[in-house]
Amino acid sequence: MQAKRDPIIAQATAVGKAGIGVVRISGEGLSPLLSLLSHKPINPRETNLIHLRDENHQSIDQGLLIFFPAPHSFTGEDVIEFHGHGGVLVMNLVVQRMMELGKSLRLRLAKPGEFSERAFLNNKIDLAQAEAIADLIDANSIAAIKSANRSLSGEFSKKIDLLVEQLTHLRMLVEATLDFPEEEIEFLENANAAQQWQTIYDSLQEVLHASKQGALLKNGARVVLAGEPNVGKSSLLNQLAQQEIAIVTPIAGTTRDRIKEEIYLDGIPLHIIDTAGLRESFDEVEKLGIERSWSAIGDADIVLFLRDASKNDQAESDLLLQEIKTSMESYHLQSTHLIEVWNKKDQINRSDENKLYISAKTGDGIESLKEQLLLALGWEKHSDNVILARERHLDSLKTALEHLELSKKYLSLGNASLELFAEELRIAQEELGEITGKLLPDELLGKIFSSFCIGK
Repeated sequence: MQAKRDPIIAQATAVGKAGIGVVRISGEGLSPLLSLLSHKPINPRETNLIHLRDENHQSIDQGLLIFFPAPHSFTGEDVIEFHGHGGVLVMNLVVQRMMELGKSLRLRLAKPGEFSERAFLNNKIDLAQAEAIADLIDANSIAAIKSANRSLSGEFSKKIDLLVEQLTHLRMLVEATLDFPEEEIEFLENANAAQQWQTIYDSLQEVLHASKQGALLKNGARVVLAGEPNVGKSSLLNQLAQQEIAIVTPIAGTTRDRIKEEIYLDGIPLHIIDTAGLRESFDEVEKLGIERSWSAIGDADIVLFLRDASKNDQAESDLLLQEIKTSMESYHLQSTHLIEVWNKKDQINRSDENKLYISAKTGDGIESLKEQLLLALGWEKHSDNVILARERHLDSLKTALEHLELSKKYLSLGNASLELFAEELRIAQEELGEITGKLLPDELLGKIFSSFCIGK
């Protein structure tokens, strides 16, 4: 039998000055506290105006009290909400007074994410939906909001549950064959295992692809501007950001340290990093900036290598580009994309359809550059199937896919390898179960919810 949990309390709205502030309490059997907060009967889910007073009967705040009896609440427990004025001090006093009134119930402050954790533990939501709450609050684009809402409604979980169900069915057929070998069931043909496996595999690939798209929406990408001094990196940063972020002068070596700015392309956050020009330098400050430039290239998802299209001699630029390619190969940066960009289009009359020309000064070609960035990231515009996945979701999906692929090898060997086939299916199924929290260790659950805000 599960031990009774202490009731918890926290401010559910953001801390700061606001017209309204909400304090939330969740726990089992909150009726005694409710009677202390209001001397008249409180009907479920109805708003009630109350005056909250301190122990000396002095007014702390007046606001609306709402009671959500279990199990019809967000957490599945009794929930009390007080909607008052959103000042920092007044909210603190409200929480303090309610803790005094709820002392006999062992009312305590909630830990980060504990309301969502209780909703999960009480089967009101699964883990993927709980994480979607945090993602919805943290969403920084309309596309991210739409994707988080889809996960919150259970779309992502339903896809995972269906895959688990299909894997379970296939495993049952395997186990039946193993249990009754004397029947000489031709498993591969009669159970149509190969087709069932293919259906699961195709569905899992689709979910993984949608999750990768969602990871872009959530995490974005690091884009590093690299090249020789004075090729227009700072001008390009300003053009992309649509404001004067970096100092632009005709003097080479103006940028001596990394400058970062975040922009959005089709809802994807791109962390643009303008680096010091790469060259030999005897200036100690500039040398340090150049070292940081190389470090930024090593951490990049995309490196935009800028060239000066107005220069006839590209020998030094060619050597530098080769040095970057060699560095990327030596550090095994296969996932890092390198895009050559020819700047100062406004100063030349020639063109080459195989080259990407832009003018960071006038903005000509910038839209084409943006399209190239999205293409390099593999972003598919106007997709309604994006899943705002977290890194742990991607890890589980990739691992499940790996074991599913491995299982096919044993499937192809026939009935003699059915045990190994079943084992790989089991591992894939458990990986998927971790996404919705059905097969997740308690310590990992605690780590996940601890990243949430208090009151969430």
